Amino acid sequence: MASEVIYEPIENFGLSKKDTSKTLFSKIGVVGCGLVGQNIARVASFFGIEVVFIEVNEDKIRDAYHNIEKVLDERIEHWGLTQGEKRAIMSRIKGTLDYNDLKGCDFVIEAIRAIDRGGKIKERRDIFHKIEEVVDKDCIIATHSTTIVITELSSDLKYRDRCVSLHFFINSQEARIVEVVRGLYTTDESYQKVCKFVTLINRKIVPVQESAGLVSVRIYVVLLNEACEILMEGISNIEDIDQTMKIGFGMRLGPFELADKMGLDKILRWMDNIYNEFGDIRYKPNPFLRKLVRAKHLGIESGDGFYKYDENGKKIAPLTNQRF
Repeated sequence: MASEVIYEPIENFGLSKKDTSKTLFSKIGVVGCGLVGQNIARVASFFGIEVVFIEVNEDKIRDAYHNIEKVLDERIEHWGLTQGEKRAIMSRIKGTLDYNDLKGCDFVIEAIRAIDRGGKIKERRDIFHKIEEVVDKDCIIATHSTTIVITELSSDLKYRDRCVSLHFFINSQEARIVEVVRGLYTTDESYQKVCKFVTLINRKIVPVQESAGLVSVRIYVVLLNEACEILMEGISNIEDIDQTMKIGFGMRLGPFELADKMGLDKILRWMDNIYNEFGDIRYKPNPFLRKLVRAKHLGIESGDGFYKYDENGKKIAPLTNQRF
């Protein structure tokens, strides 16, 4: 007796939509596309991740696109990238004003520019709520703030266990590390997902226990405060202090050069926030730094800081103490 022929539909041997799982971190969101947001978007898209960034108006969106392209063009000039790779990177980045475009993201990072501590805590909390309203409950929500702890920002969210803090180092292309901070409510699963993302974009993970200032900022602001104190006492001048730290200790930039690059107003806010948190005199902003910020000497961005700069951001000469 001939055996019965059994016919089975070919669909049973294929991948149906139901069985197909979405790749983790195929799409991420960034709220605020200033220097930090642009860096995150550019790096993530380079590694094949779709990026949606939120800005407050169309001009900010155009500026972000322009600045990201400018960095990529510089890489092309130095043979670090091709035109084809640039087009692929830019095609993965989308700017928008609508939070609903964050739907489908696995990870959303708040990276707005800080102005003052009190106002920005409220603004960041509002942003976290807007994000939570549109993303899935397993989407990770993070802040890039270094001086405001994630527990404070996430405490009134519905799913606060999926919130973390992380800090990208954008002042040096060689600094391929990210500080990753677990909040009071953060689950192991959420933390490990973020660590997986950091590894995916070829960065080294620096685990940090929750603390205002993390590791990097707490150490740096003390260094800058002491450099300002030495300057005010007349022990040495700006250039020689920078040279001492660069040549003597192997720093790529001296404390004053680095401050100008990061922005003196930003550093002053860091110091105020950390000093308010700990009350330790080490973190209290040096009067000379505060004086520069009041005079709108904010660093490379304004053309004046501890050094004077030309329109291309090239250092011209150090500040003379007599002017202050």
